[in-house]
Amino acid sequence: METQNKFGLKKDHDALLVANLEVSLQFYRDILGFKEIYNAGLGEKFKWIKAANDVQIHLIESEEKPEKNKGVHLAFNTPKLDDFIAFLRNNNVAFENSNGTTDTTNTRPDGVLQIYFQDPDGYWIEVNNSKLEDF
Repeated sequence: METQNKFGLKKDHDALLVANLEVSLQFYRDILGFKEIYNAGLGEKFKWIKAANDVQIHLIESEEKPEKNKGVHLAFNTPKLDDFIAFLRNNNVAFENSNGTTDTTNTRPDGVLQIYFQDPDGYWIEVNNSKLEDF
């Protein structure tokens, strides 16, 4: 009997506390290309967005300021990492590798290229070119 993920758990969403809901919504929509979706009637302090694979991020306007650390980050992948990097440069979004060297990628031991950058609230985001294949 397989015991790993015997309940079929799949990623549903992440929730982020943000200082300015409209600024954050614009970033995730215009830079990451996520689509705004219905927020289940939660009111004006909540915006929900989703990635191409339907994983959601719930943006919640709050005065609380959680500590930000690159080790705790959102991660997304794209087969068009070079194009995405060019898009970030054209939109003046600074990025770095995992060691903090600006305007460059790094390669993980498994051959995956990755970059890191921050959203308007300082949350770290990784984008890589992983294919996320089951192994």
